[in-house]
Amino acid sequence: MRASSGSASRLFVTGTDTGIGKTVLSLLLVQCLYQRGRNPLYMKLIQTGCTTPHDAESDARFIYDHVPELRGKDPGDSVLYCFKNPKAPYFAARDEGMEIDPQVLRQSFEARIASRSPVIVEGAGGLLVPVTAHLLMIDLIPLLGARPILAARAGLGTINHTLLSIEALRARGMELAGVVLMDSHEPQTPPEMMRENIEAVEQIGKVRVAGVIGRIGDFSNPDDECYAPLRNLFF
Repeated sequence: MRASSGSASRLFVTGTDTGIGKTVLSLLLVQCLYQRGRNPLYMKLIQTGCTTPHDAESDARFIYDHVPELRGKDPGDSVLYCFKNPKAPYFAARDEGMEIDPQVLRQSFEARIASRSPVIVEGAGGLLVPVTAHLLMIDLIPLLGARPILAARAGLGTINHTLLSIEALRARGMELAGVVLMDSHEPQTPPEMMRENIEAVEQIGKVRVAGVIGRIGDFSNPDDECYAPLRNLFF
């Protein structure tokens, strides 16, 4: 993978909102890396909205079910914290009388990744979602020595949400690996609006929009065009 940062071997997939397509983007990254002979590791550090990493709602299970190299392996290997309620991690943990320890999280992360590279880390929710009473999701990115890649909605409203996310990252001294627009909902974004959204994000945000990922019929075998934005960024 080529990128200007030494943390290119650790990518943090974040989003402008919850349900934006982070897991699908993570899946495509992992698949693309395996296709190119790499041995990537997927990590969903904090999972909310399911009881265990094996539940149908688990993001890690979704990844493991649709990557041939991971089928039959334990999705629990990719999850550090798992909470039942579909809430921000801080509140989901509090509901269970627990608290996320950032240092334990970092140490456990480092122990699990060992010499694996690249590592694809998927965040939970958007950048300013609370992980603890004093730590936001955005704070995990430098804690893990990772570089962010932003999944953003393709349609109406994405200019504001994407530029705010870029501004938040830069305020903390972080530069994006890139932005990928996710256009999985019906109706799909009109071409003119898509062009305008990309123009605004690139010109105002001073960041590259790598491309658009549309609806995927078969997550185990996505069309080759789904990988094009990732090749634009990293290969």
